[in-house]
Amino acid sequence: MLTNNLLVLKKTIFVLALSWTVLIAFLCLVKFGKLPNIPVSEADKYVHFTFHFVFTFLWGHYVWAKNTSTELKPIIKVFLVSFGYGILIEFLQETFTTTRHADVLDVLANTAGAATALGIFFWMKKLKKRR
Repeated sequence: MLTNNLLVLKKTIFVLALSWTVLIAFLCLVKFGKLPNIPVSEADKYVHFTFHFVFTFLWGHYVWAKNTSTELKPIIKVFLVSFGYGILIEFLQETFTTTRHADVLDVLANTAGAATALGIFFWMKKLKKRR
């Protein structure tokens, strides 16, 4: 029974991570009509931070659940994939859309979000060592 629950958990995390990945691409590449103006300076940077924080967190948990270990090397690979995915999205925005443009600050916000999630994994591993 426990094995079945773990399998369901792994599949659920995978579906969530994959769905989040697709959602990022959709929201970053599709043209939207008039959206309400948010009176926060550089609000889209918070969005980019959140996108890649959640991306790294979900895929990192999937990798941990899949490997049943708490090694950080696979999580670092997830961080690098998040970084690359962010750059790819910026490239696609510049190349294939007329309403969006690549922005280095978006890449920095993406990287900060992914690095924060990576830091949480380092912290979680440190807590597990103490037990």
